[in-house]
Amino acid sequence: MKTYFKTLALFLMLLVFNHSFAQVDLNLDFDTPYGSNKTAGKYATVNGARIYYEEYGKGKPLFLIHGNGADIKSMGHQIEYFKDKYHVIVADSRGHGKSELKTDSLTYVQIADDWAGLANELKLDSLNIIGWSDGGIVGLLLGIHHPEKVKKLVVMGANLRPDTTAVYPWAVNWVKEMRDEVKAKIKAGDTTRNWDVARQHLGLLSDQPSISLKDLSKIQAPVLVVAGDKDVIREEHSVQIYQNIPHSQLAILPGETHFVPATDPQKFNKLAEEFISQPFKRPDTNWIEE
Repeated sequence: MKTYFKTLALFLMLLVFNHSFAQVDLNLDFDTPYGSNKTAGKYATVNGARIYYEEYGKGKPLFLIHGNGADIKSMGHQIEYFKDKYHVIVADSRGHGKSELKTDSLTYVQIADDWAGLANELKLDSLNIIGWSDGGIVGLLLGIHHPEKVKKLVVMGANLRPDTTAVYPWAVNWVKEMRDEVKAKIKAGDTTRNWDVARQHLGLLSDQPSISLKDLSKIQAPVLVVAGDKDVIREEHSVQIYQNIPHSQLAILPGETHFVPATDPQKFNKLAEEFISQPFKRPDTNWIEE
């Protein structure tokens, strides 16, 4: 158990700031204290929970949605890049960072509903969204359940289901092991950590999401599906997501991992900006069909 939080930090982004793990250095050092910025931070009560968010810049609205176990600061590279171009809204999702949990069974659908509720609180009818990892899953659910809120969507390292057809076995097995260890801590009455929060974060990874291809095909907003060629998500699964969204493009980034928004933010941000700022096009090589 002694390695739990170091490993969880890498996979879930927990306690990851200012550290390097394995082959990944997220470089989350910024002059602005993202996630704890008193001049930009606010709370909104959404679906019964106090949700913490920060706003930066002016222009067209852009949601930045972080991954499992992370918080606003993990999206710091995206805030830095986009805040001079867009009205950036970045929040701690329910049960993360400074936002309340207020449930004993956290779901991606609930988190997506919260983000839609935050858009309503801010009187935003339609906006661009960049979602990383679990944030990408939330983005897809927004496209399915709250289509009126989504103008364009960039999803990085998202999956439709939690099994080994979508996620590499090493990650699935790791989540199971960590979940068993957290359950043991709870059963033993250990109070050194908030194990219930960890239990619910791991529950998201082990039991969710459950997005059908039929539902995925309902997304009408243009979507850029992104993954690293050494991601935690199987490459063929990212292709499957791309193939089942009517207006989509696909980018498998060479030499990159699940963490490219932080390890190579220049590459990722430029790609995302080009997709968001340019009119959507879906040319086809097929010269036979008229």
